[in-house]
Amino acid sequence: MIAIGFDIGSSFVKAALVEVETGKPIARARVPEVEIPMEAQQLGWAEQHPNLWWQYLCEATQKLLTETDINAEQISSIGISYQMHGLVLVDRDLNPLRKSIIWCDSRATSYGEKAFEKLGKGYCKDHLLNSPGNFTASKLAWVIENEPELYQKAYKLMLPGDFLAAKLSGIPQTTITGLSEGIFWDFKNDQASQALFDHYQIDQSLVPEVVDNFTVQATVSNAGAQATGLKEGTPITYRAGDQPNNAYTLGARKAGDVVATGGTSGVVYALTDQLSGNELTKVNTFAHVNYQPQQKMFGKLLNLNGAGIQYRWLHQLMGEVGYEKLNEMAQQAPIGSNGLQVFPFGNGAERMLDNKIVNGHISNINFNIHDNNHMVRATLEGIAFAMIYGIEILKNDGVDIENLKVGNDNLFLSDVFSKTIADTLGISIQMLEATGAEGAAKASISNPHQTQNNDNINITKTIKPNPKLQVESIASFEKWKTQLLNNII
Repeated sequence: MIAIGFDIGSSFVKAALVEVETGKPIARARVPEVEIPMEAQQLGWAEQHPNLWWQYLCEATQKLLTETDINAEQISSIGISYQMHGLVLVDRDLNPLRKSIIWCDSRATSYGEKAFEKLGKGYCKDHLLNSPGNFTASKLAWVIENEPELYQKAYKLMLPGDFLAAKLSGIPQTTITGLSEGIFWDFKNDQASQALFDHYQIDQSLVPEVVDNFTVQATVSNAGAQATGLKEGTPITYRAGDQPNNAYTLGARKAGDVVATGGTSGVVYALTDQLSGNELTKVNTFAHVNYQPQQKMFGKLLNLNGAGIQYRWLHQLMGEVGYEKLNEMAQQAPIGSNGLQVFPFGNGAERMLDNKIVNGHISNINFNIHDNNHMVRATLEGIAFAMIYGIEILKNDGVDIENLKVGNDNLFLSDVFSKTIADTLGISIQMLEATGAEGAAKASISNPHQTQNNDNINITKTIKPNPKLQVESIASFEKWKTQLLNNII
C-alpha cells in the first residue's frame, strides 16, 4: 500500500507518495511551475485564494498518479501539511467567502495588541501561552470589523489545511494544534478560549468539529475523488501546520529536540513539555502534533518572515544566475562581507521584533569595495544573523540548543548560510533527507506517541562548527546586532 502526503506552502503545493511498509519515498510532484502569487492590496497585506491551493492539490495528485502509473486503489491514507496561521472563511457549501489572509499578512497586529492589553498578560501567559498577536483569531477580528456583511455569511472558520481536508471530504474539521496556532485554544482548560472569543465577539459556532491529528478524521467524498483522481473512501488520517509537521518529519518527538527551516520564512522550532517561558510576543508556543491533554507536548516557535524571500528577491535582481552560482559567489567574499550588512525584514511585521514593520535594510555600502560577491554573502549572512538573533531570544525563553536538525533543501543548502550559523553558535547542524510532503505521508501511517526516531531518516550531511572561524563569525554577528539595535529597531 501507498500513502500520499501534501505540503501546502505559500509558494508551491507539493505532493509525495511513500511506500507504507518501508517508508521509502516513491515519487514527488510540485506545482505550479512558477510560485503561487501573494496579493497585497495594501502595504503589509498578503492574501491568496484558497481555491488556488485546491486546484494545485488536484493537479499534483493527478500528476503523481499519472507519472507513476499507480492506481488510486493503492492509496491507503492521506496526510496534509499546510502553511500556518492563515484564515479561511467558508459558506455552507464550503466555498471561500474571501481570499485567505495568510501567515505573513500584518493587518491585524493592532487587534492583537489591544487584545493582549484587554485580556491581560497573566491570562495570555497562563491560558493562551501567547499574545494574540497577528494570528488567525486577530485576522478574524479584522474581518468582523471591516467586512461585517461578509462575516455574517460565514459558516465555518478554518486553517488552510482544514479547508483542503474539507474539499477532499466535504466535512469541515480542525484540530487542537490548528486552534492553538490561531491562538484560539485555552491550554489551562483544554478548550476553546471563551475569554478570547468574547473579546473579539467571535461566534464560537464557527469553529468546526475538533479531531485528533492522528486518526481517521474523514474520508474522500465522491466530489473529492472526481476532482483529484483519488478513490472515494480513502481516509484522511493526519493534518498539521508546516512547522510542527517539519519537526515531526525530522524526528522531533521529545522535549529538547530542536529543528530549523529556511524556506520563504526562517523558523526554529523547539519541543518542550514545560508550561514556562518569558516571551509571549517574540516567541510563540503551540500544541505539537502529538499533544494530548493528559500528555502535553509544546512547540516553541521562533519565526523570521524575511528569510528565503529575501534571497529570492536578490536572485531575481541577479537575472539568470542560479542558486548554486550565488553560493559560489558568496564564498569569494570574506566573513563579514567587508562591512556590508543586510537586514532581511522586508516581509511584513516581524514577531521577534515585537511585530514591528521595519522593512529590509542594506547598510555600509562602499562603492569602491563591494561587488556582487559581497552582496550575496551579506544577504546570506544577514538572514543567518537574523535567525541567530532569534535563537538568542529562544535561549532567554528557556530553550537549550546543542544542535539543529534541518531538511536538505532551501537556504540550508548554502554552505555560507549553514556554516555562518554553525560557526557563530558553535553548534552542529544535521541535514536530513526529508520533505514536508513525505513527512505528512509518513505521519498518516505513524504512531504519534513514538518518542524515539525510528523513521530511518537518512542524514545527508553534518555541518560542524569551525573553531578557527568562530571568533570572526561572532564579531561579525555582534556588529550586525549593534546596527540592528541602534539604527533599525
